[in-house]
Amino acid sequence: MLKDNLVMLRNMHGYSQEAIAEKIGISRQAYAKWEKGTTVPDIEKCALLAAVYGTTIDSLIRTETVDGVGVIPPAPIGKNIWGSVTISDRGQIVIPKGARDLFNLTGGQRLIVMSDECGIALIPAEIFEDIIEKAVASASALTEE
Repeated sequence: MLKDNLVMLRNMHGYSQEAIAEKIGISRQAYAKWEKGTTVPDIEKCALLAAVYGTTIDSLIRTETVDGVGVIPPAPIGKNIWGSVTISDRGQIVIPKGARDLFNLTGGQRLIVMSDECGIALIPAEIFEDIIEKAVASASALTEE
């Protein structure tokens, strides 16, 4: 619910109720009522809140729950939290349908598996290969100059 997301986002960003209220031009008491669920902001205030927290209005008003974790905060703009998956004994996972649909992933499609110290990323091979080709071309152009 909106009230849960407001509390989580405010705490994650390290803001006080007063600081958020000031940013969107309301009283601290009005903001406190939103966090309690006593009242809800109008759409214009929701847009301001979404901008302050770097998320969308849609993400702001929906509550996402992940198995084994519970309620999670709204994802930042351009980011998604698809839930959790379980790795099979053979190292296989099922990519959630929403992610497959968003990225047009189909059976048999090649993905590049990348990682850093935080986790793993899957990138469609054709996109990764295009990025590498452009990087190599750019580097070649620079060395020729």
